[in-house]
Amino acid sequence: MATVAANPAAAAAAVAAAAAVTEDREPQHEELPGLDSQWRQIENGESGRERPLRAGESWFLVEKHWYKQWEAYVQGGDQDSSTFPGCINNATLFQDEINWRLKEGLVEGEDYVLLPAAAWHYLVSWYGLEHGQPPIERKVIELPNIQKVEVYPVELLLVRHNDLGKSHTVQFSHTDSIGLVLRTARERFLVEPQEDTRLWAKNSEGSLDRLYDTHITVLDAALETGQLIIMETRKKDGTWPSAQLHVMNNNMSEEDEDFKGQPGICGLTNLGNTCFMNSALQCLSNVPQLTEYFLNNCYLEELNFRNPLGMKGEIAEAYADLVKQAWSGHHRSIVPHVFKNKVGHFASQFLGYQQHDSQELLSFLLDGLHEDLNRVKKKEYVELCDAAGRPDQEVAQEAWQNHKRRNDSVIVDTFHGLFKSTLVCPDCGNVSVTFDPFCYLSVPLPISHKRVLEVFFIPMDPRRKPEQHRLVVPKKGKISDLCVALSKHTGISPERMMVADVFSHRFYKLYQLEEPLSSILDRDDIFVYEVSGRIEAIEGSREDIVVPVYLRERTPARDYNNSYYGLMLFGHPLLVSVPRDRFTWEGLYNVLMYRLSRYVTKPNSDDEDDGDEKEDDEEDKDDVPGPSTGGSLRDPEPEQAGPSSGVTNRCPFLLDNCLGTSQWPPRRRRKQLFTLQTVNSNGTSDRTTSPEEVHAQPYIAIDWEPEMKKRYYDEVEAEGYVKHDCVGYVMKKAPVRLQECIELFTTVETLEKENPWYCPSCKQHQLATKKLDLWMLPEILIIHLKRFSYTKFSREKLDTLVEDLDFSEFVIQPQNESNPELYKYDLIAVSNHYGGMRDGHYTTFACNKDSGQWHYFDDNSVSPVNENQIESKAAYVLFYQRQDVARRLLSPAGSSGAPASPACSSPPSSEFMDVN
Repeated sequence: MATVAANPAAAAAAVAAAAAVTEDREPQHEELPGLDSQWRQIENGESGRERPLRAGESWFLVEKHWYKQWEAYVQGGDQDSSTFPGCINNATLFQDEINWRLKEGLVEGEDYVLLPAAAWHYLVSWYGLEHGQPPIERKVIELPNIQKVEVYPVELLLVRHNDLGKSHTVQFSHTDSIGLVLRTARERFLVEPQEDTRLWAKNSEGSLDRLYDTHITVLDAALETGQLIIMETRKKDGTWPSAQLHVMNNNMSEEDEDFKGQPGICGLTNLGNTCFMNSALQCLSNVPQLTEYFLNNCYLEELNFRNPLGMKGEIAEAYADLVKQAWSGHHRSIVPHVFKNKVGHFASQFLGYQQHDSQELLSFLLDGLHEDLNRVKKKEYVELCDAAGRPDQEVAQEAWQNHKRRNDSVIVDTFHGLFKSTLVCPDCGNVSVTFDPFCYLSVPLPISHKRVLEVFFIPMDPRRKPEQHRLVVPKKGKISDLCVALSKHTGISPERMMVADVFSHRFYKLYQLEEPLSSILDRDDIFVYEVSGRIEAIEGSREDIVVPVYLRERTPARDYNNSYYGLMLFGHPLLVSVPRDRFTWEGLYNVLMYRLSRYVTKPNSDDEDDGDEKEDDEEDKDDVPGPSTGGSLRDPEPEQAGPSSGVTNRCPFLLDNCLGTSQWPPRRRRKQLFTLQTVNSNGTSDRTTSPEEVHAQPYIAIDWEPEMKKRYYDEVEAEGYVKHDCVGYVMKKAPVRLQECIELFTTVETLEKENPWYCPSCKQHQLATKKLDLWMLPEILIIHLKRFSYTKFSREKLDTLVEDLDFSEFVIQPQNESNPELYKYDLIAVSNHYGGMRDGHYTTFACNKDSGQWHYFDDNSVSPVNENQIESKAAYVLFYQRQDVARRLLSPAGSSGAPASPACSSPPSSEFMDVN
């Protein structure tokens, strides 16, 4: 509720009312309940001080000293005690006794306590309130993740539009509605009931924002203490004074007051990921007939405030304000903050500052403008009728008339056309023909069935560096297709390849040959390894075993029992083929030394240890052999193996059983460059975290000491790779003619299972065939190119060039050969999308209706462009103007503004031309 803060007369009235309540309840002072009963009612129970806060309810402030004295009184047990607290006295909480404003910086628990309404009324009825003092009532407000009592409400300065020098300061709770602010202002300024009023709020930048929604709270409207609220009263002629008041429409900064530029050449500030909105607005702003409609105030007579499907005219008014500012010629750029808030208010999907789709916003805006400007004030029920064998011309005319009976606006006049929809039942052959209106065309682009993948090939020969390859593979292919494509470049058989997704120095996934290529994203790092065996060991098989190997470095951090806490993965993992007769720890060490020999240096004889194991070392002074060396290397002393992995009854070909231990070497026998240990797929030593891990093929980790790695491991050489000639290949995308897109749009298709058609003849839902045809095209044709392809694993943008346009062959309505301009269009605006779906950016090319010059709009930046610069594969939404409309606007009677230049009716390039 609003609270008096600065008006002495109103404050006195509130005090008098409070005093009356106190006087009425003072006789009950003799009927005080027992002290224990008082304590329970005030401190405990549903009405007590300990009850939880509830949003919107009232709580009262009580001076802490008085409350402590009351506590001592009721806890003393003597109802006649001298500690009787007397009337509630909050004098120390007020700055003065005239305005009764609270002191600043009061702290709960030190200066006051809070009581719920019921407890407060109990105390007032028992003890009374000091004469002349108003109760200090405050509301509970709900903030994100918290509810609190609002001790200091918002103080607003209420003024009238024709007397800005005289203000009334009134306190409002954050939870009070804007409607209460409006009612309070009407009471203060003695407005007659029949007069219409509305509110404006002056923001921190000095401009004024309309407070449209009277149902939102002061908190939601972001009103702050000291903010100026202006009440405006409608004049008798139905107009608002703000139409003549410069202060109401002045959103210019001082530096722009003297600026005079070309109308329409005005940028839009990016408020944070709002480039999608800016692009859509710039395209729509450069539709000549729509902009003239708003500039000439034609919309004022057609605003529909009572349309339940509309937005009470607020979207239309906000868009009109934006157009008038952009085409005033007084702004280099404007901040569309009010429009953004308006859109977010009526379409919650556009709240906040996330990236969105410009076409989705455009669809919402066209629909919102249509409903706000709908000339049909009360929509009648219209029954849709099927063709039932009647001529198309008759059915189409009936459908259009029915549409206009419910929808009649400047948007319908400018953007709406008519489809012909034909459905054929696959069972009985029943044909259903309907004609449906459309506001824009969403046409598909021809999709390539190929994709390009970049992979790294890791040969078995350690002397060869990894190779980067760029492969052309079928989009719907399998991993085996990738191996076949790579085999053509390398000469290695696909059967000797294993494909892996490497992420953060480990194997994120090892692919099977039958898995689909769609599971590989473009951003994945794909490694293809040449192998000579398989990972799954098969008993009795003589094939080599493929072992996944990670590289780890021991970090200076504390090593917790050889766990991964002190080890850090580095480099690229390996898939190493190990002969079965080498499948011992020392044999594996030798194989790995050979595979790493390109970038790991062998220690010479001077590096050998001279410790207690010197005698044992003498036996192994030979050079470490590679995989080509014959003979099996067995551990001569298996009984000296390290601790067991703790896993028993396992497949005899799993590493732990074959090797006998989970780590090596068990003790120092000679100077080793690194140690080996079985790990899980994450590269950690804990392999018993899940039952699946226990019986899974273990991975091997090569653990390096920092000094050994620095001395013997060449990181530069290890990271080196070569580029295959195919890396320079770029899959050429053939330009797509817009006719191809329209052909795809009008192609016969079968309905999906999720969207069957109910056949009135069969009396059941059928997967009918459907065909869309163009019957009637609008003055302004909007074409939305479906550049985003959606699959189970990814959503990709299709960067495909769009060339010329010819609609005459697609309109099936009998054509007027004497007026071919009815089917020919000129490009006037393009919404561009660059980048990916999540991190893309929107811009606009648009032709100025007055000058005929094309400009490039990139948020608040605007620059003229040449015609050839408009050829862009980033085109996403295209705006075309029918040629007969362009000719009409060229005539002086067609527009109140300057006639359009012929340049605007001549397409900038053949890419968008209507080709005869």
